Amino acid sequence: MKAVILAGGLGTRLLPYTKTLPKPMLPLGKKPILEYVINWIKKSGIRDIVLCVSYKHKKVQSYFQDGKKFGVNIEYAISKKPLATAGQLKTAEKFVSDTFVCVYGDSIFDFNLKNMILKHKRKKSSVTMSLYNYELELKYGVIDTRKNGIVTAWNEKPTISSKINMGCYIFEPEVFRFIPKDKQYGMDTVIKKIITKKKRVSGFISKREFIDIGNKEIYEETNRAYSKKNRKK
Repeated sequence: MKAVILAGGLGTRLLPYTKTLPKPMLPLGKKPILEYVINWIKKSGIRDIVLCVSYKHKKVQSYFQDGKKFGVNIEYAISKKPLATAGQLKTAEKFVSDTFVCVYGDSIFDFNLKNMILKHKRKKSSVTMSLYNYELELKYGVIDTRKNGIVTAWNEKPTISSKINMGCYIFEPEVFRFIPKDKQYGMDTVIKKIITKKKRVSGFISKREFIDIGNKEIYEETNRAYSKKNRKK
């Protein structure tokens, strides 16, 4: 089985850090984000990896090369321009011929990928998505009313819970049929298309949190935590 890592975004929300480095190469302590992702994938027994790269891709290639130094085999799917998540995935089509893992290269995961793969195969799904039960406490009281405006309940600062997408998938190769070539295309659009076609899309719920390095504040906070962890070793 292969793993495809999407690592081609511009990372505009992390400027100025991404002015000289692609987002997945930003350091967390002593290692780039992407190295943590590769090590997590390797821990599940997967050694063959396709890196989908674009923006400043030579920085990625120079660091990881063929992957042997990191105990994996790396191939590169290079696009001339960023293509969003699914558009970037499309560039890996020629490298993949069987069930594969797809993961965003700017997030840190800690759940059991082997169990997710087993569930995907057991359910014979076209897609399995990693999900996390995210809870948020509202800052305000929530008031229930009837259509005529009569108040029926007051819920003070309730906690709402929803399953959110973590950014790790198990795909069957048929997914590529749903993605146009050389076009900006989001993963949400692809999954909606697959659902519309009555293909089986399963969810794998993780009890372990993940870190989405989505903006400058999260990156700085995570980098401080990893740097502190390294100093203790």
